[in-house]
Amino acid sequence: MRIASIVVLVLVLGLSAATVALIRSPIPLFDWFSNPVAALKLNQGENPAPVQLVRPAVQPLSAMAQLGKAIFFDKTLSASGEMSCASCHSPAHSYGPPNGLPAQFGGPALKSQGMRAVPSLMYLNYQPNFSVGPDPAGDNDKPVPLPQLIAAAKNAKRVIKTAQSTAQTAVNLVPVGGLFWDGRVNTLQAQAMGPLLSPFEMDGGSVAEVAAKMQAAPYAHYFTELFGANVFHDQPLVVSEAMFAVARYQIEAPDFHPYSSKYDAWLEGKAHLTRQEMRGYILFNDPDKGDCAACHLSQPSPDGQPPLFTDHQYEALGAPRNPHLAANDNPSYYDLGICGPYRDDLKNQTQYCGMFLTPTLRNSATRKVFFHNGVFHTLQQVLDFYNFRDVDPGRIYPKGPDGKVAKFNDLPAKYIANIDDTDPPLNRKLGEKPALTPAEEEDIIAFIKTLNDGYYTPQAEAAAK
Repeated sequence: MRIASIVVLVLVLGLSAATVALIRSPIPLFDWFSNPVAALKLNQGENPAPVQLVRPAVQPLSAMAQLGKAIFFDKTLSASGEMSCASCHSPAHSYGPPNGLPAQFGGPALKSQGMRAVPSLMYLNYQPNFSVGPDPAGDNDKPVPLPQLIAAAKNAKRVIKTAQSTAQTAVNLVPVGGLFWDGRVNTLQAQAMGPLLSPFEMDGGSVAEVAAKMQAAPYAHYFTELFGANVFHDQPLVVSEAMFAVARYQIEAPDFHPYSSKYDAWLEGKAHLTRQEMRGYILFNDPDKGDCAACHLSQPSPDGQPPLFTDHQYEALGAPRNPHLAANDNPSYYDLGICGPYRDDLKNQTQYCGMFLTPTLRNSATRKVFFHNGVFHTLQQVLDFYNFRDVDPGRIYPKGPDGKVAKFNDLPAKYIANIDDTDPPLNRKLGEKPALTPAEEEDIIAFIKTLNDGYYTPQAEAAAK
């Protein structure tokens, strides 16, 4: 009888301990019952279904890419003689800005402030062209003209975006693709040309001036080797080919798309996430919590392409106005994203005013400035924005002259209807409970840090096999 009592007590204590362990586990209880084997592995930080990721092949740089690399680091092409592509897109900072300035300074004396935060150049090799809605299904399909797509989008029903509905929402007729914050160009070649001639950036002057500097540069021999002895007689061609070379450098150099993060290793079953990272991963993908994966897709493609952590779509989020941008000293100035001021072909499509491109979250934990206007400087501030924008806007926005919270103060009132208030967690109302607790925000940040490259070297590992 006594032995039986001891056995019962042990069983009860064991069951109680197991219950406590399940409750404290980062894995939802439903998953424990629906797929206990996978839940156990996740609870231990393992990926229960590892995949083999398909990465770009690594080869020695072509002569064109070597020319592009030399141009990328050439400061003499700027008016100041002190700025190159690498000055704002620093290799040591994931090809993003090397500081926490909301916008970088350029021009002849490096005193002209830009109007937008500098995005990273990493992982742009798969960026689709700007369009409205998904690309046509067939490679040979004739592209639908942009005005026709916009007209169709006006009457199209939009599916609410959540982390569990990414396949459905991929067909939404919304702006998608392109480069820069407003998608105004489609090629890395055109993207490289912008800063080269911008008065707020390198300010290289005219095409003729830039070509003359390239002719006098140490790398001029690449031009003659690639394009012939008379290449410098055609100055527009010189600059055009130079920017193409920069694009080739970005495409060929593995540093721009290494896919070497801890999360990539985890996807392949070569790393374990910590308990906090796993909690963050689950919150990141939970539509009732962070729902980050609704826009920052976290799963590899069916053919093994690593996730880019963006859906390439555009959103109007209503970020607060940044008083540290010189352009904002003018109270009538507004950055309307797709509608201008840099882009002017869609200025009359006011349904897109305030929309900006969704960037990748890869290496975002290395950045010191976030959003198109550089208004935030930490990932916690970014998560606070999503968490409190609607339930407690006083934590995000300043008060106006009337003493009331000036919500959406960086967008004219007539465009506020464009701001997303339907996709979680931006569908909450004033006074409601925030989607995330402070501890849950910390967990998501811990997961986002697993997206930093440099955790391991998959190319070296593959070469060793």
